[in-house]
Amino acid sequence: MQPYSRIYPFAKWQKPILVVIIGIVIATIALLFLKSPNYGIDFTGGTVIQVRYQNDAPQEAIRAALEVTEGFDGAQVQEFGNPNEIVIKASAMTSSLGSDVGDRIRDALKDTGDFEIRKVDMVGSKVGEQLRAAGTMAVVVSLIGILIYITLRFEWRFGVAAALCAIHDILLTVGFVVLLQIPVNLDILAALLTVLGYSLNDTIVVFDRIREIMGKPGASQLSETIDEAISRTLSRTTLTSLTTLFVVFATYLFGGEALKPLSLVLIAGIIIGTLSSIFFAASLLSPFGVSVSEWKARAAKTAQEKAEKARIRALYERGAI
Repeated sequence: MQPYSRIYPFAKWQKPILVVIIGIVIATIALLFLKSPNYGIDFTGGTVIQVRYQNDAPQEAIRAALEVTEGFDGAQVQEFGNPNEIVIKASAMTSSLGSDVGDRIRDALKDTGDFEIRKVDMVGSKVGEQLRAAGTMAVVVSLIGILIYITLRFEWRFGVAAALCAIHDILLTVGFVVLLQIPVNLDILAALLTVLGYSLNDTIVVFDRIREIMGKPGASQLSETIDEAISRTLSRTTLTSLTTLFVVFATYLFGGEALKPLSLVLIAGIIIGTLSSIFFAASLLSPFGVSVSEWKARAAKTAQEKAEKARIRALYERGAI
């Protein structure tokens, strides 16, 4: 394999980058203590109304009408299956809305077109708490799965580094959500899990290239190996992230109000995940004591053991033993 012609000194900035990242993480944790997430109806409970129009539902007009209706201001309006059907999610419980919810919706939306109310449901606060607990468990299980997978594919130090990198990405993305007070619903939880998988993919690409370069005859220093590995994967990482961002940004611009929170979280998460895979993930290997010489010695020992097993198998097949 020919040496890569353009190597960027990423390892040179390892310590300053770690200091900056630690500062950002501390600031994010402080923000989470000082400011609570803006939990949406999926996690706090409320009322869900399904409405079907004869023609395409005028979502902007519906939102404007609900904003001036007591109990429905700030309600979420989302397309449900097709353009003429919507779901309205209000944080107020059915019991607290007073009169019949269907009558109030009919009165509020009477100037928005011909429609029928198909269903009115209430999401209890206990159900919301269960969903919140299940969402937290989903993130924790994902992180444990990442740790196990990377440990089996590489070794435990790579696994811990990848898990810390994933925690960093999720923590900063959650901080972004809390800072902008984006309503946290199930779609935001799905976005966080997507960011987790996206970040892991980029990290594995970098770690795989580090492992490949450490096995080359000329490799000696971990810092040089990290520089070459990130430089080799830099174009792939940036191009993949940019093409993904173009799609998500287009969704943010043209996907309607219902998809804007999801798209915004994905944009932030992809940027954070890309930067962490370039500047942060590999920098965690040195503090954990990853060594090129140790890796080569272990690889040589493994190769020797395989060769010995192959020799014994060949002797056994010839009947020599």
